[in-house]
Formats: sequence, structure tokens, C-alpha cells
Amino acid sequence: MKVGLIGFPVAHSLSGTMHNAAFKAVGLNDWKYELWNTPIFELAARMKTVRESEDIAGCNVTIPHKQNVQQYLDEISPHAQAIGAVNTIYKRESKLIGDNTDWIGFLADLGFYGVDVTRLDGGALILGAGGAARAIAYVLILSGMRVTIVNRSPDRATQLVSDMRRLFPEHLDGDGIYYGRSVMYLAAQRSLIVNCTSAGMWPRDNENPWPEDSPLPGESVLYDLVYKPRVTQLMEQAKTAGLQVVGGIGMLAEQGAAAFEKWTGVNSAEVSMVMREAFWKCRMGVLCAMQ
Repeated sequence: MKVGLIGFPVAHSLSGTMHNAAFKAVGLNDWKYELWNTPIFELAARMKTVRESEDIAGCNVTIPHKQNVQQYLDEISPHAQAIGAVNTIYKRESKLIGDNTDWIGFLADLGFYGVDVTRLDGGALILGAGGAARAIAYVLILSGMRVTIVNRSPDRATQLVSDMRRLFPEHLDGDGIYYGRSVMYLAAQRSLIVNCTSAGMWPRDNENPWPEDSPLPGESVLYDLVYKPRVTQLMEQAKTAGLQVVGGIGMLAEQGAAAFEKWTGVNSAEVSMVMREAFWKCRMGVLCAMQ
């Protein structure tokens, strides 16, 4: 049986390393996770293959398909509908069902590092307004936090705020704010800052999404969804400023474990640590089979 990752590009992904280690750990030796590089113009054909192939149990979805893949699905979970993005697809009988496990992975990883968002009283500042930002905004608002969206261009941020405000009228600040525009003031009042942009991610690892002239608040938590490289420029800057810093490795493992459960029926708790360990072994050069 096969599952895979649909996106473009996907060659950098470590999802195959983690999932294949998990399959082996639970005895699913005939299962394999593959990387399916899929440009936008090939998405329809790829989804046809997923639907019609009896040896494919489902897939993960990443940039740039988390939103436009929905047109090829039979059902979308309430969470994915609320977020407006799908990152996991699984089969039930003859139907393709879209779900979102990013929000589960993010919350679980914060808990792993001892961060309880229900005890953070300063609200959250989210950098970016794409599919990942939607998942993060959703789970933080669902947990009771006030959220501010900051983006380089206002259109997508304004749309994200508008969409979330329909679900949670009392928990959104602003209408989508440019980077550099009052970001220093905003950050000073926030307990959690989350980078949901691709700035800092390989091959853009020389970029930093935080304005150079804006200090970071030392009492806050900085979560960077980027996992390659392990430490980004933003994370280094935040460490120097005294923030608690968490990278995106654990979220990748936790969201993957939640997807694993939907495909296989194996409880995510049985494989999340296996996936974390597989990632670190890969980073140390011990295990790095990408498919």
C-alpha cells in the first residue's frame, strides 16, 4: 500500500523518512510513503491517480495545493472547511475525504515543549496568511487566544481575518497589516509569535521575516514552522533576545502522526515519537532515505 506527498517542489521533504520509519515500527512492512512532485498543471491527473489506484490509501498535500485540491474531493472535514486548507486526504470506501492535521500537530508540539496556549494571556502574532497560517489562526482562536495577522501584502491577510471573524467574531485583531507597520508595538503585547511564512526555509534560508529595526519581546514564545534548516535566522534572533524558541520539526511529526492514523487506523500516539526520532537521525546523517 502507498501514500505520498503532493506538492511542488517536494524533494526537500522529510515526510518520507518519518512515515516509512513509522510503518516499519508498527509492522506495516508492505506500506511505503513516496514524494509526488506535482506542478499545478498536473494536479488533476495526480488526483485521478490517487482516486483510481487501489494500492494508494491517501496522501499529504503541501504548497501550493492545500486550497485548490479541494475541488477534487468528495468530502471535507469541518476542521478543514473552517481552516480553508487541506493537508491530508484519505479514502473511505469510494470517497476521497480531505482533512487538516496541521492544527493538531502545532498544538501537540507546543504541549510537548510545555507551552499551554490557554495560559498565555498576551495573544498571538502570526506572520503570514497562507494555508499554514490559516491552521495556526484557527487552533489558537479555538483555544481562546486573540490573534493578529501580519503580512507583507494585505489582500490574503484581510481575507484570512474576514474568514476567521465569521467563525470567531470576538478573537481577531486588525484587517491584515503590512510588515513594519506597527509590528514593534504589536509584538510587545503578544505572548506568542508564529512564523508561517516560507522566509528562512531552504533554499530561502538567508531570509528573515522579522523587520531588522523591530526588537522581539523577551518574555514571548517564538514558534517557527520552518524545519529546514533546523535553526533559522529568526530563531537565532529570538534566542538572542531571550525568547523561548521552538522550530517546526515537532509539528511536522505530530501532524504526520495524525495523518498516519487516518490512513492506517494506528493511534497517532504510537508513532509520533518514532517520527521525531527518524527526523533527528536523518539530521545526524544516520537515516535519510527520502522515499
